[in-house]
Amino acid sequence: MNAPTSEKTRENLPPLPAQPKGLPWPTGEWPESDLPAGTDKKRLAALMNHAFADEAPADLGETHAAVIIKDGKLVHERYWAGFGPDVTCPSWSKGKSITHALVGILAGDGKIDIHARADVPEWADESDPRHGITLDLLLRMSSGLAFREDYVPEHPSDVIEMLWGAGKDDVAHFAASFPLEHEPGSYWSYASGTTNIVSRAAARAAGAFGADFEAFMRKRLFDPLGMTSAAPKFDAAGTFIGSSFCFCTPRDFARFGYLYLRDGVWDGERLLPEGWVDYARTPTWQQPDNEGPYGAHWWLDIAGPGSFSANGYEGQYTVVVPELDMVVVRHGKTPLEAKLNPKRWIADVVDCFRTA
Repeated sequence: MNAPTSEKTRENLPPLPAQPKGLPWPTGEWPESDLPAGTDKKRLAALMNHAFADEAPADLGETHAAVIIKDGKLVHERYWAGFGPDVTCPSWSKGKSITHALVGILAGDGKIDIHARADVPEWADESDPRHGITLDLLLRMSSGLAFREDYVPEHPSDVIEMLWGAGKDDVAHFAASFPLEHEPGSYWSYASGTTNIVSRAAARAAGAFGADFEAFMRKRLFDPLGMTSAAPKFDAAGTFIGSSFCFCTPRDFARFGYLYLRDGVWDGERLLPEGWVDYARTPTWQQPDNEGPYGAHWWLDIAGPGSFSANGYEGQYTVVVPELDMVVVRHGKTPLEAKLNPKRWIADVVDCFRTA
């Protein structure tokens, strides 16, 4: 399956680096190395010391973990008190990018066509204005559905109601029940409900829910990468809550990012179809004044042009930087009012390697 990127768009994407010859894949353990020659070690140390200070700095809040992969090797990691390589961290919305991978696997199997009408029972009636919404529009957060993505407790919030309120037992049905607010494809709006609709469509395509879908996730994605810590969560209807809940260790989140850095190939086996990673990092049209550029269930450019990332609430990040053959993982608990600061910190960390 070739994902829908124009030749012109493909030319503008930085190439994805191949696995260095003779370097073991990190399926069991990450190969380790010192920081590369030319790294601005003084600046990197200052950034890490600030983030991991005994008293969490106000601009970042708590930073629980930082893992840096460069040229296929683990070159730096650091953990806050009470955390370590074996402690799992929440994905929050990094789960959306995992959902993207699962859809890609099914597309490669010929079980999903992202440009066909999405398999959503609530929209089956041809007279329903939502009937023609495609998986592509859902993956690009451009469905036009009305859904309020707000995490401030006193604000009206559809995502909080979906995850912990009336929608928690069947998150996809809850999200699919919202009406259109905009013509599909005409308006970009980040919405966790969108991902759970996609997740259920993936389960329907796989013919597996609950434990059976988890077995599919492990066989086709987690096990080949060596992501032994991965713990996805499901609702009572058996849908993977792909918007928000897949716990992993930071090193395992780095493995997931590394799969995308290596164009969906792992140890000689293509796990994601050709073009699927390019699809993830191809910009989606957005109206002005959004949080940042977006591809297909991946964010773009937070660590420089050509970078792409899985981002989660409270400052969870897996950032892929093809230009530098690099993956950076950051986990923590950043206050909502400081939500943009971890992005700047990660960009500064990556910049320490630009002379290497």
